[in-house]
Amino acid sequence: MASREMELSALHQTSDPPRGRLAELVRRLIYPFQHGEAPKPQTPTGFYTDTTVCIGCKACEVACKQWNQLPSDGFNWSGNSYDNTNELSATTWRHVKFIEQFSHESSSNLTSPTSLTSLDQLVSLETVSNESPLNRWLMMSDHCKHCLAAPCHQACPTGAIIQNEFENVYIQADICNGCSCCIAACPFGVITRDSVGGHSHKCTLCYDRQRDGLEPACAKACPTQSIVFGPVEELREKAGKRVEELHQRGVPQAYLYGDVPSETYSEMHSFYLLVDRPSVYGLPDAPFNPWLHMMGDYVRSVAGGLAAIAVLLVVVFLLKP
Repeated sequence: MASREMELSALHQTSDPPRGRLAELVRRLIYPFQHGEAPKPQTPTGFYTDTTVCIGCKACEVACKQWNQLPSDGFNWSGNSYDNTNELSATTWRHVKFIEQFSHESSSNLTSPTSLTSLDQLVSLETVSNESPLNRWLMMSDHCKHCLAAPCHQACPTGAIIQNEFENVYIQADICNGCSCCIAACPFGVITRDSVGGHSHKCTLCYDRQRDGLEPACAKACPTQSIVFGPVEELREKAGKRVEELHQRGVPQAYLYGDVPSETYSEMHSFYLLVDRPSVYGLPDAPFNPWLHMMGDYVRSVAGGLAAIAVLLVVVFLLKP
């Protein structure tokens, strides 16, 4: 990937040739009626995030902001471990979560001045998996799930949200009208409306980089390969092998979240390997597509409308003086 980036940076930069006034006028008249050629479908791509090797370095956050030119969120102390971003937003498309799970006794030992001075207290990696689940630190890099049947895509009234040729969910900010229907539809709280431009924003899975054959900036910057990018089918295979490996190493609670569809939600092209309940990581235990309720909502709406018409007819024809 590094060589590919160097090749692209070495390409000669060109610009459109100058146009005459008549040619520019004709272009402006014809342009609104022209339709661009749809890109050819590509192999579906996504993310596989292994939370067991995330070290909370936030390199993915920084790389995402730098590449997408997102503004800083300020230097605020949240008091929530090392998490000062708190949540995904229109200006933060990557968010590293810190979940501290320590018993009261362990917390007291960690704050003791002599707790880390003795070599006798150091443990080997083989014994870490046998420790109490209350004595660990979970970290996860959160982002858009790029659902196969995305509720935000279904709820968008303007067509601003599309499935691009890589089967990633992409928001076209120039078409978004800021209605926030997508925000209400997303069960993961991923999308946020920008307070400046008024449009909805989220992770694009670095669509611009993918079109040039590059991996997303966050995956490229991750030093532990906690974020793995590639074809979805290959990611599922790799993630399955990782789960089996963890089970053999004494971590039976390891499992995949979002890699396959459930009764209430579709598969996600960005899924996770977790070692605790999804709600511990701030994810819904059983995500539900709100569109599954739409049939009932339509029936109730029609029934309510018919009842209102019936009452109106009764008032008009039976209660006349």
